[in-house]
Amino acid sequence: MSFVKSIVLASSLIAAAASPTRAAVPAKDVEEATGILKASVSYRTVEGNTPQFLAYARYLADTLKGAGYTDADIKITPTDNVATFAVRLAGRNPAAKPIILSGHMDVVEAKREDWERDPFTAVIENGFLYGRGSFDNKYDVAMMVETMMRLKRMGFKPGPDVILVLSGDEETVMASSAKLAEEYKGAGLVLNGDGGGGTLGTDGKPIVYGLQAGEKTYADFTLTTTDEGGHSSRPDSTNAIYELAQIIDRIAAYQFPVQWNELTLAYFKASAKRAEPKIAAAMSAFVAHPGDPAAAAVLSADPEYIGQVRTTCVATTLTGGHAYNALPQKASVSINCRIFPGVPIDTVKAKLLEIAADPKVTIATLFDPKSSDASPLDPKVMAAARKALDLRYPGVEIVPSMSAGASDSLYYRAVGVPSYGVSTVFIKPTDDYSHGLNERVPLDNVPGSLAQWESMIKDLAK
Repeated sequence: MSFVKSIVLASSLIAAAASPTRAAVPAKDVEEATGILKASVSYRTVEGNTPQFLAYARYLADTLKGAGYTDADIKITPTDNVATFAVRLAGRNPAAKPIILSGHMDVVEAKREDWERDPFTAVIENGFLYGRGSFDNKYDVAMMVETMMRLKRMGFKPGPDVILVLSGDEETVMASSAKLAEEYKGAGLVLNGDGGGGTLGTDGKPIVYGLQAGEKTYADFTLTTTDEGGHSSRPDSTNAIYELAQIIDRIAAYQFPVQWNELTLAYFKASAKRAEPKIAAAMSAFVAHPGDPAAAAVLSADPEYIGQVRTTCVATTLTGGHAYNALPQKASVSINCRIFPGVPIDTVKAKLLEIAADPKVTIATLFDPKSSDASPLDPKVMAAARKALDLRYPGVEIVPSMSAGASDSLYYRAVGVPSYGVSTVFIKPTDDYSHGLNERVPLDNVPGSLAQWESMIKDLAK
């Protein structure tokens, strides 16, 4: 989800950052938003637990009704063992394309025996709220819900409809994500609370804010070799495992072509100011001459940056053989690819088959991967983000980013709706435990988060 893991920079190279500005948000609203987050964590919205999704959706509905929304404004839809949720703030112009606020209700599974605390009971300690989903993604869900309530109470009338839409399986198969994108494909843009975000240094000062405008395509393939097999005491010239091992070696040695887009160039331009000298020089050279082979080689040698300059495919699981005393009849390897925006999935699949260079190998695409192009860096969105962030950290640098993972934005972009990850969490990389044990979020974000969401929505929904 978060941008913070994509930029971990040497603290000695970080310039002095702006001081935070206390956002003018009433204390009662901050308390209410914190209460929504605490309640949200208590719902065990993991894959297949439909009753908890429905209970959570009903809780959100009742909370929003308390601010003046009606049943006609709210839509709860059970779907594929989960549920989706939507609430609409009606606009002045029914013909205008709506603005979607996007998030997800589901969380990664968590077992009580693994955690220091009950993962589904919110606990506040030392300024952090602990619990599964407290960061990913129930924090910004709670902030968006509170913002929708605040806008309703203050009588704000947007030009287009503003619709908060929550999926139910973003962490797994994303079937509800795809359905929601299809349902709202007429939207003008999406502001996604499950992407982007701010990075703090070890001193707690802001380093940079990442605005996510693109995602690499996630795709899994399985390559399989087969053979007649036989008794292990009578080996012959063919062996499914040996043949597969040679194919894996060829895939490991291959590098996909260097690529770039306006997001990666903007990212390198900004990041070069903070990176260590060798990387900084390569970033600057790449920006000056996109595709520069020497610069690309330096960036590709660093796991932090290789995904920004090319498609990557790596072996992740391996199976083979059926008995200790028999020659293998089959061997398979799973290849996980993160595909550069704009590259068709089938093109990468064909390239893997070409690299395998074995007439007996077969390749299968797992699941149903979806690809999409990056969203344009819309000047209106960038200006709105600039204004909103200045309410919190005046002058903090905004860096457009392309993430290696996937969020609901992928599906909106695939149907032609520009989508931007604008999470309001500012966090130190060392405090990011999303998907892990003892997930937590710093609560000092809440006033700034509410100010940021309100400002962004009011600017873009005029």
